[in-house]
Amino acid sequence: MSEPIRQAVNGLPEDINDWMALVTAVRRSFPGLETAQALDEHRATVLRFMAKGQALCVRDGAALAGVLLYSVRHNMICCLAVAPAFRRRGIASLLMTEALRRLDRTAEITVSTFRAGDEKGAAPRALYKKFGFGEGALTVEMGYPCQQFVLSPAETAGAPEGVSRPADGTRA
Repeated sequence: MSEPIRQAVNGLPEDINDWMALVTAVRRSFPGLETAQALDEHRATVLRFMAKGQALCVRDGAALAGVLLYSVRHNMICCLAVAPAFRRRGIASLLMTEALRRLDRTAEITVSTFRAGDEKGAAPRALYKKFGFGEGALTVEMGYPCQQFVLSPAETAGAPEGVSRPADGTRA
């Protein structure tokens, strides 16, 4: 059995091809990524997040196991995906833990996900609830019914020292 994967690190421009291969493999689970044009736009978005240091990835050897984009400016998780071969191995939790460490835990942190009852939503909703997020407003994004999840500052009471502000001290 292989060593457990233990670290989420900054995604770098040299990761973009592997990143987009992972996103392409799971794109049916992400409304708005159905076309080649949408994937090209997403690639440009990922590169912008990488340039700001707000893209995380987890590797297992040479394989990219999971990716996450977050926004310090909006204090939100923007996109989280795990390659099918690496699911149920703690990859999403590694990514979430690192993203939450870098976001402002003294303010609400949000993420948009699938609504209750959507078969695509069982795993992400359970993950966000595990991290203390609660159900928020029902929304529609890219024509798809979604729900906002919110991590309230009160939910972060007792967080480890050093996680209340982004790691780089900025509000990008």
